[in-house]
Amino acid sequence: MRKLTYCVAATIDGYIAAPDGSDPSTSGLMVPDADYLPSLLAEFPEIIPTHVHEALGITDAEHKHFDTVVEGRNSYELGLRAGISNAYSHLRHYVFSGTMTESPDPGVQLVATDPIEKIRELKAEAGKKIWLVGGAKLAAALRPEIDELIIKSYPVVAGAGIPLFDGEFAPQQYDLTNTQVFTSGIMHLTYTKR
Repeated sequence: MRKLTYCVAATIDGYIAAPDGSDPSTSGLMVPDADYLPSLLAEFPEIIPTHVHEALGITDAEHKHFDTVVEGRNSYELGLRAGISNAYSHLRHYVFSGTMTESPDPGVQLVATDPIEKIRELKAEAGKKIWLVGGAKLAAALRPEIDELIIKSYPVVAGAGIPLFDGEFAPQQYDLTNTQVFTSGIMHLTYTKR
């Protein structure tokens, strides 16, 4: 059975975006530096948006971890506002939304049904892990199905914003299974659900 991995950038105090929901990589909240990018490209090439792959000339990067990406409508709309209808065309791409009625891109499948039911269906298929890119509401809805967390922790305190999970109080235990520390102070913290 495949695993669902919530792999997301976050501040030290647990926020994935500013309060207005703007893209943290373009708003200055979490910007990868030149020392970090080569490591990210080497370890997680499939989480780099397709248009960035093309700009860097890396169109044949191996999918090391994921072959499917899922995200909520708000996260997806960050790309739409930038004129990108499918930031991850190199992956199977699902967007969970109860309000969007038509996909702006043939490579993006809209899901209006129960997120847990759809994730269980995807987990039962053969393939690599499923990447939950965001956002906070979808992550909260899918908490029972999240098998692994990979937090790309940036050495930034935001003070307020959109949290990793925007849901109800319901503690869950995870084991820290891997750490990577970069010279910039960014850390990759991998947790597996107990």
